[in-house]
Amino acid sequence: MARPPRCRRICELPRIDTFRPEGGEDREPILLSLDEYEVIRLVDLEQKTHEQCAVQMDIARSTVQEIYEAARQKIAACLVYGKPLRITGGSYRICGGQEHARCGCGCCFRTQKTEIDLSTIQHKGDSIMKIAVTYENGQIFQHFGHTEQFKIYDIADGQIRSSEVVDTNGSGHGALAGFLMQHGVDTLICGGIGGGAQMALAEAGIQLYGGVSGDADDAVQALLAGTLGYNPDVHCDHHDHEHADGEHHCGDHGCGHHSCH
Repeated sequence: MARPPRCRRICELPRIDTFRPEGGEDREPILLSLDEYEVIRLVDLEQKTHEQCAVQMDIARSTVQEIYEAARQKIAACLVYGKPLRITGGSYRICGGQEHARCGCGCCFRTQKTEIDLSTIQHKGDSIMKIAVTYENGQIFQHFGHTEQFKIYDIADGQIRSSEVVDTNGSGHGALAGFLMQHGVDTLICGGIGGGAQMALAEAGIQLYGGVSGDADDAVQALLAGTLGYNPDVHCDHHDHEHADGEHHCGDHGCGHHSCH
């Protein structure tokens, strides 16, 4: 009796699962399985070796070779014969960030898709949902406790209605949760943040999406769309160090002049 195929580990589902050539929409599609898609992504896009691909997918290198050859043949047939390509099915399991220690894929460890009930992005009685982002020159500032500005967005019906940049006026990390409460903020997007600040935000009822970088406006739009990549286990590395004098400065680790709290 043949042994059932081992489930191949993949990091995430494809963003687009169907491709149709112009003029070939009515032709029978070629089906590319999810595990075939993952091998193509890892080998051809990320330029991993077959051995590295095998480790990440938790399968044998010879299996990678077989999957790779089959997938390439299917893609070639789509190009040559002008057939649609549909990515579906296969023998796989989604890592989803839960197996990052074995998977080795950086994106699994660093991010996970937001699971947002978009019905909450609505008026709350007479109030409007408010999202704050640690802010500097259009980007997400990476140290919550040292941010000098927040950009605060008013959200109604799942859309940004208005935004403004507000100064923290020197408020330290211990007072920033209260500062956000005073401005009616109920959601925060930031980079690194310490455990104490996370507790303060939780006590204030402010939802946290940490470990985010890049353009502030884009991050808010991604949050509203439910596609924001964030790290649910975010922390500030500087909080993990203890110094004999009881004080630590970020400059000790080469990250600038900010003292870490």
